[in-house]
Amino acid sequence: MEQLSQSFVEGALLLVDKPLGWTSFDVVNKLKKLTRTKVGHSGTLDPLATGLLICCTGKKTRELARLQGLTKVYAAVFRLGATSPSDDLETEPVQQRPYEFIHEALLQETAKQFLGMQQQIPPKFAAIKKHGVPLYRHARRGVEVDVEPRTIQILRFEIVSVHLPFVHVEITCSSGTYIRALARDFGKKLGCGAYLFALRRLAIGPYRVEQARTIFEWENYIRQALNQLPDASS
Repeated sequence: MEQLSQSFVEGALLLVDKPLGWTSFDVVNKLKKLTRTKVGHSGTLDPLATGLLICCTGKKTRELARLQGLTKVYAAVFRLGATSPSDDLETEPVQQRPYEFIHEALLQETAKQFLGMQQQIPPKFAAIKKHGVPLYRHARRGVEVDVEPRTIQILRFEIVSVHLPFVHVEITCSSGTYIRALARDFGKKLGCGAYLFALRRLAIGPYRVEQARTIFEWENYIRQALNQLPDASS
């Protein structure tokens, strides 16, 4: 057991396929208990999102800043014809609007307008802080605060399929990009409103979700490895 624990202290990079409903901190806390050392992650995924979460243990946590700066690839579903205060399904959709005039050529043309460097206003329900308090706490209290835009880059914005009111997309973007905010702004450009219906992170830099284990697979792997270690007293 000490041998395995020491390997995690020296540092390991764990690719996790985060399940729906778990926060990134839920994953980190689970791995802390399993590996018995410090653990950090390279970029938050919302509870309603799934997909690749890179976690580092022990001394490997020094690499988190580098990993956080890598480009991200997402598969997402945008729901047209309504908006949401949180820009996703965390809050009830509001402001139902007609979307029947939308056609694929318009979607393709609008997607092209988002390519490149730009300023993006984070969602009101984001975890970033204003006056030392996360934005989502201000929003839940009904307190309006000014949110400063952030510089982001959209490298690829592909319309994968259209089943109105749902639009399936794949996006390659810089670190710090909010796909929820992109769905919101995409709906504004179209004139019918939109919010994020589903999100899955496919890649971070060279790391792909296909290489990842679920948190339950990591738990089984680590427990089996512990059971297979020779008894130090023998």
